[in-house]
Order: sequence, then structure tokens, then C-alpha cells
Amino acid sequence: MNRQQRTPLYTALKRHSLSNPVSFHVPGHKYGTVFTDTGEEDYKRLLHIDVTELSGLDDLHQPESVIAEAQMLAAEFFGVEKTFFLVNGSTSGNLVMIFSVCEENRKVIVQRNCHKSIINGLQLVGAEPIFISPQFDQNVRVASYVSYDAVKETIERYPDAAALVLTNPNYYGMAVDLTEIVKLAHSYGIPVLVDEAHGAHFALGVPFPKTAVACGADLVVQSAHKTLPAMTMGSYLHFNSQLVDEEKVKYFLQVFQSSSPSYPIMASLDLARSYLANLSREDINKISEEISNFKRLLQEIECITVAESTDPVVTTDLLKITVQTRSALSGYQLQSLLEKEGIFAELADPFNLLFVYPLALLKNFAEVSKKIKHALRGVQYDPSYMNISLSYALPSVSQSYSYKKLKNLPRKAVSLENAEGLVAAEMLIPYPPGIPILFIGEVITKEHVELITYLKNSGSRFQGGKLLRFHQLEVFEI
Repeated sequence: MNRQQRTPLYTALKRHSLSNPVSFHVPGHKYGTVFTDTGEEDYKRLLHIDVTELSGLDDLHQPESVIAEAQMLAAEFFGVEKTFFLVNGSTSGNLVMIFSVCEENRKVIVQRNCHKSIINGLQLVGAEPIFISPQFDQNVRVASYVSYDAVKETIERYPDAAALVLTNPNYYGMAVDLTEIVKLAHSYGIPVLVDEAHGAHFALGVPFPKTAVACGADLVVQSAHKTLPAMTMGSYLHFNSQLVDEEKVKYFLQVFQSSSPSYPIMASLDLARSYLANLSREDINKISEEISNFKRLLQEIECITVAESTDPVVTTDLLKITVQTRSALSGYQLQSLLEKEGIFAELADPFNLLFVYPLALLKNFAEVSKKIKHALRGVQYDPSYMNISLSYALPSVSQSYSYKKLKNLPRKAVSLENAEGLVAAEMLIPYPPGIPILFIGEVITKEHVELITYLKNSGSRFQGGKLLRFHQLEVFEI
């Protein structure tokens, strides 16, 4: 048998389930024998493998047998020194990365369009973030990647930075080759941490973007549940570094992860790795061909278009399909029309809908295509909507105030119009995608105010900004 066909953790779990065990241990559902009638039909089969650290099933926080083997097979496939299973999602992986290399009052260079968990980690550890704004892609109309020149300029200004934290790809699947940036950071002794949440399948190689692992990044987090057949919250943390202390990584893994890790989630990570490793080149070609056909059908619908970056350094993930309005309707309004037909996109923004295609052939391809056409049948072509000028091009390098300095400062509410020049006391995050547009401790600019106002008026949902419905922001009194 091909080594990558093995699923040691799932196999051990299944074997245990089939042995008709009697439970005098947690969890309390006792293999599903104690459960409410309401949910029993949906949960019962899964509950047979929802167990705890029993003999033969290993321990995530001290793996020695089947979990250790499953993680070793993952490391072997992904081409890294160590792979660790995450059951608290990529959020826990991002926190582990940051705490493993960052310290209080140390400067950390951070890609501005990062996930909120990166900012939360920096705030918890007390680091001083140096933000680098990404390029703004005019075709897709979203923030994309940070350029080599921007990183170089920032590293030269802060050569003693504790880490460089990048997000690649962005939520829309736009990725760049990080090799030269990693080499540059390493020449200064700066470790590179990459949130590659949406790129777990990049290990397949062409036609997918180059994984940060192959670019030499020190620590890489991937959300297996986003594009692989893994359960929600199942993620990988890859370690491949001479600059990061592996023992620190292991320590913070048990700090930020549950002491009662989910065996169904861990087993799904084992299965997802095997699924990925055993996709043939023929399988990938067939999926690629079907996605091309799907895009072609979408292009036939007059009120939308498939938007793709024309930036020569960007490679867009095949599984991410950005559908852009060519009508008077916003992305949010198009999303609502599709949902009435049972078609649920990953997210919407003022201009776009984002579809995440499966890493497999879509069994009901023809039916889905017809439903999308039917949902949008009454929408008229109107290109004038795209004349709206909007950019996420916030300050190119923005240094926030120290979290420690801000900790005990008083706060007050001000109107959006009067917020320019003040220091933000809250993080403001359009969700999805969970990318903050305003950070705690950041000086609020005119661009911030314009962007927040536009997104608010166009129907964006926010996390944070508890007074935003009153057109107010919370700021520090400095």
C-alpha cells in the first residue's frame, strides 16, 4: 500500500468503535447511547467515534502512536519537518505562531489585510505591530498582496523586528510567490510566519499557487476545513525552521488548544491528508476543466462577470471564483437572490460574490448552473455601478500605538466625521472575510472614515464597532 493511503488515526478510531466498547469515561453521550431524540438521527453515527484519550488512541498533546504517525504522514506529504494537528482552527495556529516568536514591546511587521486572530495574538502578547498595506487589485477590487519592495523598505527601517507575518493567499485566492521575501527576511534573521488558511491544497502544485512551505517560510498555518474534506476547525500547523524554537511551538500548542481535543476533527485531518495525497494528475485536470466550464457558464449571464486579477505576479487559486456585479445591484443583493434559490456563496462584498469550488467534480453541475441563471434572470446589465471609486489603499506603513501604553487609557465615542486623527479604541472587521480595516491603537485617517462609511451604507456586516449603528466610533483619550 502507498504510505499516503494509510489513515492510522481514523483506522484506530474505527477499530475501537467496532469493538462494541462500554463507556465509563467522557464524553457523556456514551458513544451516542445517551442523546436527545431530536438530534439522534443526525449525530449518532458520528458519536460512535467521538471519544477521549483511551488506550490505543494516543494523546494530541503527547503523541506517541497513531496521532504521531498521522502527523508524520502529513509532514511527509507537505514536505516539512513537523506537522501539528489543530482542532481549534487556524485561529489557534496563528496564536501559536505569534506567541512562539513575539514578545512584549518587540516590533512585528504585519501584512495589513490579515485575519483578526493575528491582531488578537499581537495584542495578547503585547507586541508593537508595524503594518504594511497590500496592493489594491483594480480588477477584482480587493486588497491583495504586499510587494517585495514594501517589505524590503519596512525591514530596512525595522531590522530588529521579531517576525514578519504574511497572509497568502488572500480570501479571494490571490497568491504570490513568497520565496524572495522569505530570503530577504531570513538574511536579517527574521522568521516568516504565514497564514495560508486558504491554501491547504497548494501542496498539489501546478495549476495551484506555490505554497508558503515551498517558499521556505518558518511556520505556516492551513485551514484544512476550508478547501479539503475535513471537519470545521480542522487545521494544520507546519514547522520548518532554524529560527523558531520547536519546544516553544509545542508548549503554546497545548496552551491555545483544548485539553479535550475532538477525535472526529483529528481523524478528518488524517483522512483529508490522504485524500489530497491520492488525487491523481488526471483528477486535478478534470476538476480544472470543470471549473473552466463553470466560469464559462457564469460569463454567459449578462448581469455578472468572473473577475480575475491581471497582475502578472498573482496566481489565483482555481477553487476561488469571484463573481462581480455588472448591474445596479451590489454583491450583497446578488447574494440574497442566489440564497432564495438555495445557492450559498462563501461571502459577498459591495462588488463581488465569492464561490469556493470543491476539490472534486460537482455531481449536480448542470442543476447548479441552471439555478444560478434562474436566480439572476431578472437582473439587468448596468455597468455604471462599477464607476464607483473605492480603494482599500490605507496608509502604506502604519505603526500603531503600543498595546501596553493603551491598556489603561480612557475611551470616548466620537462621530465618524470627527474621528480623523484620533486613535482607535476598537477593531472594526467586515465579516466575512474577517479582515480588519481598523485596528486598536491605529491613528484613524480620512481613508478609514470614507471606507467605513461606504461599507456601512452598502450593507456590510461588522464585528466590532458597537456604536457604528449610531455612526460613531470608540477612540482613546490621549
